[in-house]
Amino acid sequence: MEVGFVGLGAMGRPMAQHLQRAGHRLHLWARRPESVAPFAGTDAVVHATPGELAAATDAAFTIITTSADVERVALGEGGFVEGARPGWVHIDMSTIAPGTTRRIAAALAGRGAAMLDAPVSGGSVAAEAGTVAMMVGGDAAVLERVRPLLACFTKAIVHVGDNGAGEVAKACNQMIMVAAIQACAEAMLLAQAHGVDASRVREALMGGSASSRMLDMMGDRMIRRDFAAGIEARLHHKDFGILMDEAARLGTPLPVAAQVWQQLNALMSQGGAHDDTSSLLRVLEVSAGRRS
Repeated sequence: MEVGFVGLGAMGRPMAQHLQRAGHRLHLWARRPESVAPFAGTDAVVHATPGELAAATDAAFTIITTSADVERVALGEGGFVEGARPGWVHIDMSTIAPGTTRRIAAALAGRGAAMLDAPVSGGSVAAEAGTVAMMVGGDAAVLERVRPLLACFTKAIVHVGDNGAGEVAKACNQMIMVAAIQACAEAMLLAQAHGVDASRVREALMGGSASSRMLDMMGDRMIRRDFAAGIEARLHHKDFGILMDEAARLGTPLPVAAQVWQQLNALMSQGGAHDDTSSLLRVLEVSAGRRS
C-alpha cells in the first residue's frame, strides 16, 4: 500500500520503518527536514504538505504531541482534508482529546474518508520491537481494512468503540500507569525514611501481589537514580491535562488522578519536564526536605 506517516519521533520512526520493511511505500511529511533524514536513500516520498501526502496515499498515520497539532495536520491549511477522498483513512496514534478526534472524523467523513483514533501503549522500546498495544475507536469495518498495516508493529489491537473511544481508553491507561509510578515513588521514599535498603524492598515487593511492570521498571530507575528520559514527564503531564479536563467537563470525580496531577504540576515547576516520569520521586524528596 501507499502509506503516509507524520510524526517521526522516538515512536513514530521505528513504526514507519516497520511498515517500510513490510513492503509498503512510505509518504512522509515533517515540519523539520532532519526528521525525514533516516529515510534518505529509500523509496520514501517526502511531500510539501499533509494534503499532498493524503492525495498520494491509501491511508496515513499520525503520532504527534498535542490535540492542536493533530487537528492542524488533519484540518488546517494544506491539511489531510484537502487531499482526502472516499476510502482514504487517517489513523491517529497520538494521545489527544476525544472531542478533537470526533471533530476530525466528522470533517473527513464529509469527504467520504474515515478516521480511526488508535493510541498506542508500550513506549519507544515496544515501538522498536514492533509490539505496541493499540486501543482503537472508529468504524470496525475500517479497522479490518487497515489491520494488515497495524499488524506491522502491534502485538495487540482492541476495538473499543466509536470515534473517541480509543482516546478514552488511552486516558484510562495513562491514569493507572502514572498513579502506579507515583505509588512506587512513595514506597521508595518510605523505605528511605526508615533507612531500609529500597532495592531490597523492591525485590521483596516484586515477589508478591504488589508486583507490576511499573515497580519493575520505574522502581529500578528510582533506585539507580537514572532519571534520563525514557518517556519525558511533560508528555504524561499533557495527558493528565486532557483527562482532568474531561473529568471536569463530565463531572466525574477522579480523586487519585487529581493528586497525581498535582505531583506532575510540581515536577514541571521544578524543571523536570524533560526527565523521565520516575523523577516524581524527586518531588517527594523536595517536599520531605522542606518538612525536615
